[in-house]
Amino acid sequence: MLWTIIAVAVSGLGAAGIALLLRKLSGNRLPKWLIPVFAGAGMLAYQISWEYSWFEHQSARQPEGALVVATEQNPEIWRPWTFHIPMTNAYTVLDTNRIDKRVAGNDTVASFILYRFEKQHVDRVVPQAYLLNCTTAELVPLKSPSEPDAQKIKRLSQDDKLYSAVCGKQ
Repeated sequence: MLWTIIAVAVSGLGAAGIALLLRKLSGNRLPKWLIPVFAGAGMLAYQISWEYSWFEHQSARQPEGALVVATEQNPEIWRPWTFHIPMTNAYTVLDTNRIDKRVAGNDTVASFILYRFEKQHVDRVVPQAYLLNCTTAELVPLKSPSEPDAQKIKRLSQDDKLYSAVCGKQ
């Protein structure tokens, strides 16, 4: 976060410097208020650029075997441009190297962990263990390593990206 603040300040100074140069080149015919307007626009442009590139930057840092299975794009009132151009502010990753499949009766059950990344003032990662019945496509979060939360059971479709990644190679 410190580097982001420094980058925002530097981009504002750079844009203000461009306005100052334009003002000097015009023989001071351009108004003085152009300098702070350029500074603000430069800082805002950098911040918007950084926010829109967050998902690509974070997903590129994932280790081998990590698969993005879901993304969220929620518009926010304090970022009015997100209503027109959606911005990814959360995504979910499956670690394909740690999927544990077992046969239980007539069903194939897979256990795995999903990692949810959220873009906030400090990036947040929330791991959650799950069980997925590959036969019935029922997804159940785990409260503890051996206790499923039956209240939050969810049925996935056969073409869901998570279902395909976990149960596709039976």
